[in-house]
Amino acid sequence: MTHVSQEFEQYANLGDLPGKLIVVEGIDGSGKSTQLDLLEKWLSSQGYSVYFSAWNSSPLVRETTGYGKAKRLLSPMTFSLIHTADFADRLERTILPPLRAGAIVLADRYIYTAFARDVARGIDPTYVRRNYRFAPRPTVAFYFRVPLQEALSRILSGRPELKYYEAGMDLGLSEDPYKSFELFQGRILEQYDQMTSEYDLKVIDATLPIAQQQAMMRERVRPHLEGVLKNPVMPHAEVFREEGLVGRYIGELAGDWRHE
Repeated sequence: MTHVSQEFEQYANLGDLPGKLIVVEGIDGSGKSTQLDLLEKWLSSQGYSVYFSAWNSSPLVRETTGYGKAKRLLSPMTFSLIHTADFADRLERTILPPLRAGAIVLADRYIYTAFARDVARGIDPTYVRRNYRFAPRPTVAFYFRVPLQEALSRILSGRPELKYYEAGMDLGLSEDPYKSFELFQGRILEQYDQMTSEYDLKVIDATLPIAQQQAMMRERVRPHLEGVLKNPVMPHAEVFREEGLVGRYIGELAGDWRHE
């Protein structure tokens, strides 16, 4: 197991944020994004105020990252630093404001992605964890565990060509992009498996039926929903009026729904 200095295993102390942060993690092909999308639809249907944040989504470094990838200029350390900057901007823009307002933030990948990928690229694990000490502890962090071969089958069946860094070609693991991708994803999988106990990641078997996985997520999330910000519900009569809906039955329908 990778040794990590205890000094850097603590999260940032940002006080008791009223919102809830739900995180999904896993290697490519684990199905985590599908499950997060289903969870978002369920929470929204219950009236909760939900915001979404995706990995590597900051406009602050997008141009630099794109240029570096296109020219193949990114070393493992450069990659690590760019992702740290990306996450810091993402945290400030799309994660902390909703949490401070009491809403739910759904994060498709969080700091654990950096811990897994950067270490898989040879960066010291203690160094990586130190860089992310400003990140708050998630309310719940899910890890969708899937066998490597199953994940590869899901990914490669719909992706005829792998990108250079995506396949880990910068690491010199293999001249064959597909073999390199397999070896790189295997390294990342090892890091995730080591982090489950270190960061109390809630493991979900990603080979289970989709509905069963979603039920497990909701069961874990439901106890944390008390007091979470909900969107204001507009009376149906007001909705009809704003949309310009008229007709002999509109008044009756608005009255019926008002008493549901």
